[in-house]
Amino acid sequence: MSEALITLIILGVTVVVFIWDRLPVMLVALAVPVALWATGVLDLAEAFKGFGDPTVIFIAALFVVSEALDATGVTAWVGDLALRLAGESRTRLLVVILLLVAVVTAVITPNGSVAALTPVVVVMAIRAQRAPSELLMPLAFGAHAGSMLLLTGSPVNLVIADYAESAGVGPFGLFSFTFVGVPLVLGTLIIVVLLGPRLIPRRTAGKSLRDLGGQAAVLTAHYEMESDRPVRLTREMGVLEAVIPPRSEFIGDIAYPGMRTESGRLVVVAVRHRGHDHQKPHGLHAGDVVLFQGAWPDLEEAAQDPNILAVDSPEQVRRQAVPLGAGAKRTLVVLAVMIILLATGLIPAPVAGLLAALVVIATRVLTVQQAYDGIGWTTVILVGGLMSLSTAMVSSGAAQQLADALVALVGDAGPYALLAGLFVITSVLGQLISNMATAFIVVPVGLAAAIQMDVSPAPILMAIAVFAAAALLTPVATPANLVVMEAAGYRFGDYWKLGLPLLGLYGLVGIGLVPLFMPF
Repeated sequence: MSEALITLIILGVTVVVFIWDRLPVMLVALAVPVALWATGVLDLAEAFKGFGDPTVIFIAALFVVSEALDATGVTAWVGDLALRLAGESRTRLLVVILLLVAVVTAVITPNGSVAALTPVVVVMAIRAQRAPSELLMPLAFGAHAGSMLLLTGSPVNLVIADYAESAGVGPFGLFSFTFVGVPLVLGTLIIVVLLGPRLIPRRTAGKSLRDLGGQAAVLTAHYEMESDRPVRLTREMGVLEAVIPPRSEFIGDIAYPGMRTESGRLVVVAVRHRGHDHQKPHGLHAGDVVLFQGAWPDLEEAAQDPNILAVDSPEQVRRQAVPLGAGAKRTLVVLAVMIILLATGLIPAPVAGLLAALVVIATRVLTVQQAYDGIGWTTVILVGGLMSLSTAMVSSGAAQQLADALVALVGDAGPYALLAGLFVITSVLGQLISNMATAFIVVPVGLAAAIQMDVSPAPILMAIAVFAAAALLTPVATPANLVVMEAAGYRFGDYWKLGLPLLGLYGLVGIGLVPLFMPF
């Protein structure tokens, strides 16, 4: 059995397993290089080379920067600004949401932007007396379009740029994708505003997200605080609402407003027993609620105590309720410097991203643990593992064989027909498996076909990036689609109705517009 055939079999099995969706994506991604090594297609170094690739380092670094933006309240500030601009008009809501998510995605990728902005959009929907399902699908689809505005918009862009440099037509710079990103964002906006009301279903989410942005006012009213001593949430200080569970060691302890905890770092603000506040010393019972005040790190540490049940995570409250919190200015400076370095090309993109990640940790914007937790390891491992499949497609000759078949199919129709064929392949695979996995499968085929047809690889690679971003017809196409599915209560078949006309837009941009800016 030839190495090319073995590679195609592994490719086929990988696609089937992805579609089957019964095994973790990380497991499949790790199994691919092992299978290629075990079958002798790649040696050990080649099989696992992807995990040390600079692109993988860059992707991980961008996750850290994204986490810093969220942790310091920059995302919350952006959300508050959007709420003030949007009002209650459906059209204004859609315009603000789409433009906001497009801009944010250009810096922190679709998955990060959708995860960060979903609670904001839910709040916008509630305040405008609309179903969140009316706005969350536009949020996800706007993120896909926004991912094409800058190089940093998607891990797929970084992979495409890496291939462009290897093919001798790159590297693609920070703004190399902008000429396709802008029409995609504007086209998505027009289609969503005009067709959205008819194509987006109204659903009720099984699990509603909480709006913690107005937590200070909520707690002030709930505990009937006097106007001269309301609950205040600042950059340094916050509150923790905790329930005393059964068998807690605190049962029987005396608590009253104004007392300090045993550590001396927290102050009791209110004590409630059976719905009534107690101003005098009170022996705690199971089910009592205690409101603590203190520094955010101390509250977060207290929330981990097994003797209390935190009603809301102090970390989540701080991120939503304290816009531009501690470290926000440092994070924005780091972000600006990173963008300048990427735009000017003074240093390689992975180095710029890694320096930005190191600075936010060194300046204590994030702890090492927060940085580690903020990295989307599924994406990182997916990219590192599937790079081996892409390598095998080229080295074994499998990509050349598929390219030969594609070129034979399009015949003498020319490079535009080649792009149309790649669009069909990418569109079909991209709805069933991740767009990252799709890119790794299609790119070697496109490059081989470009060489065979004697055309520039640049428009082929850019078009594939556009096609891969059109993962719009199913919730499993990208994590961003899945995030809004739960929050809005969408069903599997809800996506294709609005996704189909948008898919046509991506096809027109990739096939018709890309060659105008990047000639064959």
